[in-house]
Amino acid sequence: MATQNMEEILKKLQLKATQLQAEELDGSANQTYECAKCKDQTGYIGFDKGKEVWIRCTCITWRRVKRLMKSSEITDEFKRLGFQNFKTGDKPDVIKDAHECSRMYYQSFDSIKSNRNNSIALLGQPGAGKTHLLMAIANNLLQKKHIPVLYFPFVEGFGDLKDDFNALEEKLERMKTVDVLFIDDLFKPVTVPTKEGRLKKPRATEWQVEQMYAVINYRYLNHLPVMVSSELTVDELCDIDEALGTRIYQMCQDFTVVIKGDRKQLNHRLVGAPN
Repeated sequence: MATQNMEEILKKLQLKATQLQAEELDGSANQTYECAKCKDQTGYIGFDKGKEVWIRCTCITWRRVKRLMKSSEITDEFKRLGFQNFKTGDKPDVIKDAHECSRMYYQSFDSIKSNRNNSIALLGQPGAGKTHLLMAIANNLLQKKHIPVLYFPFVEGFGDLKDDFNALEEKLERMKTVDVLFIDDLFKPVTVPTKEGRLKKPRATEWQVEQMYAVINYRYLNHLPVMVSSELTVDELCDIDEALGTRIYQMCQDFTVVIKGDRKQLNHRLVGAPN
């Protein structure tokens, strides 16, 4: 009998022990597995030239995608957003431009990801599909290219961090170092009444600006991509903090669309609203 490699023997024993343990815990040999091929071991004993070898199962690919999607903090609803379900049929040209810009960014990502201009910003009119398009990029990067993306909704994200300072340092470190950072609704403004009418006031405390600058500056210096949606224009971002705004613009200048115009044409939530 041919002498088996000790490592192969150990792997075989480990696999069988794990399978037996799973069957005992379940109380049945008919346990349901996510992957029937390897019985959730991400590998199995196969044969190569008559010898038993450990083979990595093909399920390892979708398991990696599953882990990436979970760590992305993207909600189940947002996971369904793609380019194919973004409707442009009767939309104004600027919406079509944003759609085309987003597709071009995704298609160019591999060649630009290490450049200074490796990021994208969709700015302006709320309800125009900015989040949908950037989420389509994020989902494709995660599911097709297996590139880690972290989703950070500005208002909710900072609300959570303010309530849990123990998580602040860890979260900010992830925001700085993840392969791709998606900041949604950056400095989302609130509308306040004034003597002159209603004024759009950016939601940006000094502390929030400091934290965002630290994140963006780190990514700027290390050529790490960001995807930014905001109701503010480049000038309005610079009015909040010029060092921050100019860094975002320099990173995104090849892929920036500012959406302005009639809100009833641009905001999909106002379709059919009376005049």
